[in-house]
Amino acid sequence: MGIIDTDYDKKELNGIGFERFKTLADYDNIVIVDKQGIVIFYDFADLNQIKLLSINPEEMVGSKITSVWADLTDENSTLMTVLRTGKEILNNKQVHKTKGGRIVYTLNSVFPIYGNGEVLGAVEFNRFYFRKEDINLIQNYSPHRIFRKNNTIYTIENIISNNQEMIKIKEQIKRISKTDSYVLIYGATGTGKEMVAQSIHNLSDRYNKQYVSINCGAIPATIFESLMFGTVKGSFTGSDNTVGLFEEANGGTLFLDEINSLDISLQSKLLKAIEEKMIRKIGGNKYIPIDIRVIAATNEDPEKLVQEGRLREDLFYRLGVVQIDLPPLKERKEDIYLLVKNFIDFYNRKMNFTITDIQQEVLDRFIEYDWPGNIRELKNVIEYAYNNVTSSEITLNDIPKRIRNYMGSDIRIPEKTKNNLNDMVEEYEKQLIIKELARTGNKKAQAAKNLGISKQLLNFKLKKYKLE
Repeated sequence: MGIIDTDYDKKELNGIGFERFKTLADYDNIVIVDKQGIVIFYDFADLNQIKLLSINPEEMVGSKITSVWADLTDENSTLMTVLRTGKEILNNKQVHKTKGGRIVYTLNSVFPIYGNGEVLGAVEFNRFYFRKEDINLIQNYSPHRIFRKNNTIYTIENIISNNQEMIKIKEQIKRISKTDSYVLIYGATGTGKEMVAQSIHNLSDRYNKQYVSINCGAIPATIFESLMFGTVKGSFTGSDNTVGLFEEANGGTLFLDEINSLDISLQSKLLKAIEEKMIRKIGGNKYIPIDIRVIAATNEDPEKLVQEGRLREDLFYRLGVVQIDLPPLKERKEDIYLLVKNFIDFYNRKMNFTITDIQQEVLDRFIEYDWPGNIRELKNVIEYAYNNVTSSEITLNDIPKRIRNYMGSDIRIPEKTKNNLNDMVEEYEKQLIIKELARTGNKKAQAAKNLGISKQLLNFKLKKYKLE
């Protein structure tokens, strides 16, 4: 049995020679089916391409080829066509839709398999191609794969926002990444402190060196020094030569999250190493020079921590050369639509099915909700929805009950304005505008229409309240 049987028309064979086979090296994948179109053999150059089809490798063999794609039929399948006609199809371009809803372009050549004068099957050689917006095959599972070499996954592109304060912060990140000044990031849990720290590292000249991150709240006091500075073999029972985090980050960036969780005595040892830019391993007798940039973070107001004696004042001043204050999600609700869209795109690539829409009622609840867990909570809520949806649309029934039944008001009047009627009215108007822009995905014309004002008046108020 072969692609061309011995009783194939020799005149035709001699006429075409083997020119048609010389480009087969350009193809990546091979699929062979029997005369019913059942896959009996396949070989894909990249397992990620099988993943893209939203099937498991073991599901390929024994399945009819038309079941592999969402839009393949006996009529439009090149393999099924060759089985019917007995004639090869060369360098055919097709557009396919995967079971997960993605569009994939293919180039394929299909040949009949003859035996005893009849078509016994067909073999297809193919290659997948992608539009620019669909080139997610590798990126889906390894975001910023180049940067993964330095132990990071985020860049400034991952900081998605239309909020004016966040836009200023992104500009600040770009500026300070060009220096080596230490940075202190203040933000509630889930506001993206790690993302900011990695963005600074990846924009800096240190991007080719390691980014090392540690949650100080997870370090037992008994192992702090050995973890941070390393050990020399024999310095204590069972000790070995180890490299500490400072040495591991040498030349790069050390990110210290929840710095306020460290005991005051440990904070002094940390300050000494930062000030002197030298460390000495436990049991060692020599100092090791260290060239690192330190970025620290706290989820509590650092000035309050200093006042309460939970953060050394000298450490605060040393680390806080530059301070970045991240606003909570409830203060940047105009970003909710953008973030939801981003998370849906993310989970569409990661999950085995596709969400194409979200009910406006769900977005309304999202805008009204307080988001104590901030962006991290929003991301988790979208993932929660993916585990509950019964269609391609996220509905109220798919989100957590605490959000579905939330009754709080999203309009808050700051204390400083509560004794001034004009200030209260302006603050209320400002928050109504923010809410409507969030509801409409920052579409000004639609927001103005919903608010019952002209687009020109809306633009005036946006400038007045410094919302753009």
